[in-house]
Parts: sequence; C-alpha cells; structure tokens
Amino acid sequence: MDQLGLSPPPSKSSLLGVNASVESPGSSVFDLPIQPAASTSTIAIRSPPILLQLASSRTAGNFEEANNLSFVIISGGTGGNAICSAFGNACYVLPVSDDGGSSSEIIRVLGGPSIGDIRSRLVRLIPAAPSSSPLEAIRHFLSYRLPAKCDEKEARDEWRDIVEGRSPLWTGIPNDRKETIRGFLVYFESELLRRAHKNFDFRNGSCTKFLPISPLRHILILAAILPVIVTNHTVTIAAELENGTRLVGQCEISHPVPQGATFEAVSDDPLSPIEGLGERISQKQNVMFEHGAKAHFESLVSPIARLFYINAYGMEIHPAPNPDYLANLDEREVLIYSCGSLWTSIIPCLALRGVAASIARSSKLRAKILLCEYIQPRHPAYTDTEGVNVENDRETERYTAVDYILTITKTLNSSYQAAPYGLGNANTTYPVSAFVTHLVYLEGANVPIDVRHITALGVRCMRIKHEGHDNGEAPRYNPTNVQRAVNEILRGLEC
Repeated sequence: MDQLGLSPPPSKSSLLGVNASVESPGSSVFDLPIQPAASTSTIAIRSPPILLQLASSRTAGNFEEANNLSFVIISGGTGGNAICSAFGNACYVLPVSDDGGSSSEIIRVLGGPSIGDIRSRLVRLIPAAPSSSPLEAIRHFLSYRLPAKCDEKEARDEWRDIVEGRSPLWTGIPNDRKETIRGFLVYFESELLRRAHKNFDFRNGSCTKFLPISPLRHILILAAILPVIVTNHTVTIAAELENGTRLVGQCEISHPVPQGATFEAVSDDPLSPIEGLGERISQKQNVMFEHGAKAHFESLVSPIARLFYINAYGMEIHPAPNPDYLANLDEREVLIYSCGSLWTSIIPCLALRGVAASIARSSKLRAKILLCEYIQPRHPAYTDTEGVNVENDRETERYTAVDYILTITKTLNSSYQAAPYGLGNANTTYPVSAFVTHLVYLEGANVPIDVRHITALGVRCMRIKHEGHDNGEAPRYNPTNVQRAVNEILRGLEC
C-alpha cells in the first residue's frame, strides 16, 4: 500500500481483478465522476481493473457560461467538500500534511504521507444515489468513523467485526464488493500486526482511511484528485510565528489537541523487548481530534509569519510539487482558492517551488478566484457538522480580506530552493493580480472587506448574497452561490 511504501500482494480476482462487466448485483454500483485529464501525464498511469466500477456520471451542477470550462481547485479536505459539486470539469489539489485523528495513528504506526483529505474528497465525489441502493450503502461504509469516546478495546472489537464481515455496516453492499473491500482491510490489518508493538489505536478511525491507497489510485486519477506532493514519506509542515516561535504539524498550528487527549508511548525504555529491535516508539498524538473541536481554540501567541516543510530531523526542506499539479495549472482555465484553513489547507499547496511561475505565467488561466473565508464570531446558535466557514479559525483570527490576499501573494513570491552560489540569486516578484484576479466574499461575513484597497491591488470583488439572513442563518458557501459567482465573473471577462 502506498501509504506504507508497499503494494498489496496479488491475490484472487475478487481483490484486484474485478471485471467491470461481471454480471452481479453490484457490478456497476460505484460510479465516480470521470474528469478529462489536462495532460498526457495524468492518464499515462496504467492500472488493472480495481475495487469498484467507474462511469462518466458527474456530481457537479450544470453551469451556464462555465459548463465548458476546466477548473483547478486548491483546497483542504472538509473545507472544500461542501462546494466541490459546483464544478464539473475540475482537478482537485489537496495537501498531504494532515496529522489529526486517525491520520496521526496511521502515520505513527505505518508511516507515509497523510491522505485523509484526499480520501474525504473521494467519498464526497461519489454520485448521489437512492438511500436503498448499493452505492449509498458503500458511501455509508466509507464515511463511517469508529467512536472516539470509548476505550481502546471497544474500538478494536468493532474493527474486528468490520474486518471479519460481521458488522451491520456491510448491510446492502453486494457480496462481490464486500469481499473486495474486506480483502484490502485484511491486508491493512496484517500490516498492523507486523507492527503490533506500536499498539495501533482504532478510536476515531475512519473506514476510508483504513483502505490502502493502491486500490484507489486509478479512481483518484479518473476523478482528477491530486496530492500536492507525490511521496511515500511522511510530510510535515511547520509554521514560524512573527515572534520567532515554531509550531510543528497541522494540529499544533491549527487546532492543538487538549491535554488528556493524547497518549503516552507503551514504554519509556527505548530497548524494551516489546518495542522491537531497539526501536523507540513515538507517542500517540492527535488521535482524538474531531473537526467540531476547531470551534474552541486558544489564540496564537503571535500571528503566523510563514509556513514551510520540514524533514524528520526538523530541518527545512523544499519538496517538488506533483508534476500533474503544475501541468493542470498550465492547461486549465480557472483557478479556485477554495474553502479551507488558509495556512494549513491552502498555503501548503502554494509553498512549493515552481507553483508561483505556473500560476503567474499560465496562458490558459482566465480567472484566479479566491473564496474569502467567513470567520464567524463564537456563538452557540451557529453550528455545522461540516465545519465549513462557520467557525473561528485560530490561524486567521482578526484577519481581513486583504490579509488573505497578501498572505497568498507573499507565499508564492517566496523562494523555495537552496540559495545558489555566486551572484545568481535573482528572484522574480509577481504582482498580486498575477495570483489573484477576483475575490468572492459572503454578504454579512465577519471578515472586513476593504473594497477600495483590494481593487487598488488589482483584484476585483464579488459579493455573494446571503439568502438565509432573514432567518438568522449563518452565511456559508454552497454549490449554488459559488456557481453564480463564478458565472458572473466569467460573464464580466467577456465584456
């Protein structure tokens, strides 16, 4: 499995050899949208028939003016999920540095990059289906999360019921699909048993994250979901605050887990026989993180100055972005900086060498649109299970819309390569409008919008009407109002 730096061993046809034409009740129940590739490199990867059948259906709504355009969407996982159906021909670029919840446990025990956001987007792109359909049963299974508020044994027992096929979660899933999925879960379990001394914690674990990425690789390509960095190694981000403080890891930057929600290692003795050949077992961290907890946070002691990548030794590194990411920036027509935490969802996709030039110099990109976050004052009446744009964000507390624009511009204009020897250290500095041409914001949003200042930066402003204002509903982005804003922007470009 890719997340382990391994690939599942070949097995019977029910694992990797499921034929899309097999006559069975579930032979066409996992219809994901197929996105046209923007470059030949995107479709050059070959894979055997896998897991579940694909079809050309799309979840996106119908654009008027924009129905023939192609999009690059830069976003985090949960933050962009609520609006991803607004775009038809779209490529989704997501970070691989999340270290909260079950992602932290998978990284601690198995290693590899975090792909929780990618899996979350993949599940969200599964087409809508009747509640009684096999497709909806599969969606429910992939979306299920083991309970967080229980002891480790209870979570492990429930996992055992799932992997052995006894759990009610399998209800409604055709047997061929059930055995295919279960086969990969068995493989995941075998990898955990090989590292049993690390004591994997199943609490708060998502079923989707327990599927290795290998069987989903072909689906990710067809659905145009791109990890921002292609690697088998753990990818860590760090933030430097204006006072010089360094915060390591997405959870530490955005939503530190309270004391008592992390766990100590099995033993403090690095040579304890239970821990293998002198291996020091890292502590369990961030296992109990839940997105709802982001509403309650302790303010940063100082604003964030910059974000960067570090290796296992804490040294700053400059990884190369996914080549398909740069290829899509060169080929597609609209760039969207989507919903999501600015510093830990959007900036990790920008703080990489070559990204600035690809955005600024693209001859195809007609619009570069920033969806400004809505920072809602803490109020118990405003809650949302999606956690999309209705909660305070510790990363951008007291930010204005200008701060969002300047943060993106400063990040992209920074150098992400080792300083050369001699005099060849000239860097190109692009204007704001090379990266952001339009700002979309919600009517009634709590983020100060200085239209005159933003316009002076070369960025046009577009306000989205808040239709639920009279009912006391919190402003939020949804596929409908995002579509309208994009259409209006594109119509303006034609004038």
